[in-house]
Order: sequence, then structure tokens, then C-alpha cells
Amino acid sequence: MNQFRYAIIAGNGRFPFLVLQAAHEQGVEPVVFAIREEAATALAEHARSIHWLSLGEISKLMDLLAAERIQKVVLAGQVKHVQLFSSIQPDAVLSGALGGLERRNTDALIGAFVQMLEGLGIEVLDSTFFLRPLLSSVGCMTRRIPDEPEQADIQYGREVAKKIAGLDVGQTVVVADRACVAVEAMEGTDATIERAAGLSNGRRLVVVKVSKPGQDMRFDVPVVGLKTIDVMKRARASALAVDAGRTLMFEREALIESANEAGITIVGEE
Repeated sequence: MNQFRYAIIAGNGRFPFLVLQAAHEQGVEPVVFAIREEAATALAEHARSIHWLSLGEISKLMDLLAAERIQKVVLAGQVKHVQLFSSIQPDAVLSGALGGLERRNTDALIGAFVQMLEGLGIEVLDSTFFLRPLLSSVGCMTRRIPDEPEQADIQYGREVAKKIAGLDVGQTVVVADRACVAVEAMEGTDATIERAAGLSNGRRLVVVKVSKPGQDMRFDVPVVGLKTIDVMKRARASALAVDAGRTLMFEREALIESANEAGITIVGEE
């Protein structure tokens, strides 16, 4: 593993920290390229080498990747969907890439970026490359298994979520009594759960998160974390269903223990 030059392109959240830590534990010292509008400044305390770039500075990023002789890249951390409509000025390289896109959804934008990297001879790795132990497993991961109404909501929710994910709209739906209460769009999973809580009139909620059909594991991999469980507690959501083997569970042991304490059930569905 060590004969290659690795890089992490870092967005927001815990993802970049966990990838960096796991890489260090495996004897790898990646160069970090941090997105200024998204990444936490604390990343600098954990990386031996870090470059800060604006979201629109693709040409500068390409030059730095070449200068650092990077061969393999992991994309780690979210870039908020609302950044697609921000006032950040794209450079000439990014403007050219955007101009050739029919759609500006997540898959199209990140897919175009991946193609740029591959054009430089850089391999974009599965974003779980250093984090395989954090992937969700098959079946119930908590002490409490779903009851019959929860299981019915999970199955209904997966049908809906798969269709939404196939359109690249979102990957999460919140269900109550086999009715769809909220669908994720640009706001993210946690905000979707909070919105559902305001619409459900106190009914028990079930959260279903799926991967996209033909999910490209190099980017936009489904993620849940401790914050998701905290939001579920406040929202009276009693069950969380994810795609087994295709969802990252950050701080997995603490997440499952927090769910157990709250009586929340977590299942990995195939």
C-alpha cells in the first residue's frame, strides 16, 4: 500500500477525519486537499501535509495533485448540495466542465470531477477503502429487532426510497404507518428527519436510507452517525434501516450503543 502517493479530498463532517485516522493506522500518510467552504479547520492538526482550496479552484487542485505526484485519491466528506447554487465563482476548468453537463445533480457533477482526475492518470478509490470495518452488516445490529409495524414501514420505505434515489433526488425517506412523511432533497438526512417530526403529529417514525441503484462507491456513499441517532431520539423515530454493506456507520460502536440506550432498532437490508 505504501508505494503509492495517496490523497484525501476533504469535504465537511467527520468523514475526512475518520479516513485520515484509518489511513494512519494502516501506515499511510495521505496529502489532504481540503475544500475551504466545507472542511473543518481542525483537519490541519491531523494532517502532515494539507492544501486549502476553494470549491471553484479545480485548475489549482489539478496542478497541486501533479506537483505532489498523487496516484490515488479518496473523496471523503460531503459537499452540501446547496453549494451548487452558491455564489462561489468557478474557474475556467470548472466552468468548461459545467457547461458540458445536461444536469447539475450530484452524480453528474461528481462524475465529471472524477473523469478529470482519471484524465490525469489518478485512480479514484472506493471512499470506504480505509473504512471497511465501518460498513453496515446484514440483519439487526441492535438488541431490539423491528416489530411488525416497523418492518412493514421499512419495506414500504425501501420501495419509495429506491425510486427517489434512482432519480438522484435523495437517499432517505421517513415513514409512519406506511405513509411517506418526508423525502430527502438537498437538506440532508438529519434535516429530513427533523422536518418529518414537525409533520407527524407525534406518530412513531421509521427512517429508511438506501444507496442509489448501481451506487458508485467512490462518492456519495450513504452515511449515518451519532448525530442521526440524536435527531431520531428527538423526532420519536424508533427504527433505522440502511443498505447492508453499502452504508458507512461513523463511530459505529458508539452509534449502536446510543441506539440501544434509546430503544432504537437498526437493521441492514439486502
